[in-house]
Amino acid sequence: MPSYPYVLLSAAVSLDGYLDDTGPDRLLLSGPADFDRVDEVRASVDGILVGAGTIRADNPRLLVNSAERRAARTAQGKPAYPLKITVSASGELDPAANFWHTGGEKVLYTTEKGARRLRERPVAADVVALGDELDWRALLTHLREVRGVERLMVEGGGTVHTQLLRQGLADELQLVLAPLFVGDPRAPRLFGPGGYQGGRLRLVETRRIEDVVLTRYEPTAPGTGVLPAAADRHWLALACDLAAECPPSPTAFSVGAVVVAADGTELARGHSREAGDPVVHAEEAALAKIAPGDPRLAGATVYSSLEPCTHRASRPTPCARLILAAGVPRVVTAWREPDTFVTDADGSGMLAGAGVDVLVLPEYAARAAAPNAHLTF
Repeated sequence: MPSYPYVLLSAAVSLDGYLDDTGPDRLLLSGPADFDRVDEVRASVDGILVGAGTIRADNPRLLVNSAERRAARTAQGKPAYPLKITVSASGELDPAANFWHTGGEKVLYTTEKGARRLRERPVAADVVALGDELDWRALLTHLREVRGVERLMVEGGGTVHTQLLRQGLADELQLVLAPLFVGDPRAPRLFGPGGYQGGRLRLVETRRIEDVVLTRYEPTAPGTGVLPAAADRHWLALACDLAAECPPSPTAFSVGAVVVAADGTELARGHSREAGDPVVHAEEAALAKIAPGDPRLAGATVYSSLEPCTHRASRPTPCARLILAAGVPRVVTAWREPDTFVTDADGSGMLAGAGVDVLVLPEYAARAAAPNAHLTF
């Protein structure tokens, strides 16, 4: 399965949703205190990304301005500046732009056509061609697996933010609301029209910073099919946290599970040996809390820290079959079941063979296994 960085979208907007006005100078939507907060966030990430349109319009440097923060990065063995990243399908970029001549390393993702253009008019960056079209999933996979980017800050523009949100690839939105109006329909807006993921985002934080307000949101709606979405990682992390609440057992795994509707509503959660039941499994405990025939199950996702079981001695029906009976079409798990108690269990295979979309996110395997460190596997 592809593995992506944590993607944080950062933007400041007017009360009517604009990123800028149409004047010759950049509209300053926030003040010194918020600029310093952004600098702090930049210092905390491994990469900062902006679209080619932002480079053309704003000519940004995208630096960590604080010398103290740069020193703290180098003390941790990191480069003074995060990797700077941009995306351009055409490859039409000004080689003299500030982006290429400030900070540390740079990488430009483009198409085969864009790469040919850049060979004629090169820029000071590593150029990665993604094929005939730009593919955000391929880009994010390359950033994490090849460039080592674990946390990515995206600072615009609106087209980039819109594409990442529509594809369910943004883990967090940090939005600063400025107390002014733009009102010019020709000005750039933060989000464009199109089909976004359903459901409400989860409000994580609100904070007043001088005369602006910072709000932080996380997505809640699960992905579809076998492609991961950002919310899948949030829910699977919760399942792993629930596994840590299990009373340890020498004869069974500690597992956590969450059932989530297509709109991001949590339907139920459970964990192994919940409520003093020495043999209840996590998925069994969660599904038992949902009324049979609940119509939301037909579009739901089960998140389980360990793949659902296919054999068990304590109860007649294993969890994989409980999921099939409930009509849940999608399962996301972190860890394939070791042969500790059952050889070749393969709950993922059973579910996939029955038509369920099964997604394994192995980057969470260590977190899922941690509550089971007392077992041999």
